[in-house]
Amino acid sequence: MSQIADSEGRSRLDVGHGGLLLLGCGKMGTALLNGWLNAGLDPKKIIVLDPRPSEWLRGLARRGLRLNQQPEVPPSVAVIATKPQVMASALSDLISLGSGQTLFVSVAAGTLISTYEELLGSQTPVVRTMPNTPASVGSGITALVGNACTTVRDLDLATKLMQAVGETVVLDDEDMLHAVTAISGSGPAYVFAMTEALTEAGRELGLAHDVAAKLASAMISGSGDLMRSSPLSPADLRKQVTSPNGTTQAGLKELMSRGNGVLDLIQKTTRAAHRRSVELSQNPD
Repeated sequence: MSQIADSEGRSRLDVGHGGLLLLGCGKMGTALLNGWLNAGLDPKKIIVLDPRPSEWLRGLARRGLRLNQQPEVPPSVAVIATKPQVMASALSDLISLGSGQTLFVSVAAGTLISTYEELLGSQTPVVRTMPNTPASVGSGITALVGNACTTVRDLDLATKLMQAVGETVVLDDEDMLHAVTAISGSGPAYVFAMTEALTEAGRELGLAHDVAAKLASAMISGSGDLMRSSPLSPADLRKQVTSPNGTTQAGLKELMSRGNGVLDLIQKTTRAAHRRSVELSQNPD
């Protein structure tokens, strides 16, 4: 089981007898580790391998987390959060764990499952994931896909690990991760860019920059919360807020115009990101 109950009946994350090994603890690794700890994973069941540990990590080591120690027994799961460019060298100390009982979960962008199978052995269970940056505040969304050696139990454990930092979706085709990258992986930057544009538009309409920025960011954050909590589709929500011949309709007429509207722009944007994702998977350097 990947979750058990504590003495008060609350579920807490459990990764099995072997514990968890985290390779790399940069921004995403830190977000994940923080999420696991908040989900009740015992620091004593975690090994972190990182050449430049933060003071936060050093503090966790004083609470029992094992920092830069090789596992005494094979871990139940090894989460790979290192940069793709140093993947081969970083994994060199973990090759002995391949083709065994250790599940490998990758959050390294662009590194194909076949790369792990070549490095660790073709019988190694591997789940590749694509999280996004809102994971750093527990509001991310992660897509997961497993290789042929991944069991239902493996995929369940990987899903529970990623749910510690947000929502999850499970795919059955690794190639679909390119589309995920273009939508949710790169998507936060599109939202930030739109917030910048709305802020500048507000400034040009006479608002002070800080006021325009607050209005734009709060509007986008609140709209996201509304979409997540409402049973209505985004299209229905848009129609609900658009009064006939009102200000919103006037703005949407420009935003959704054919040939030069937001749909065409977003399609061009995501196609470019998708194309680059494919290129990077073929040549990560």
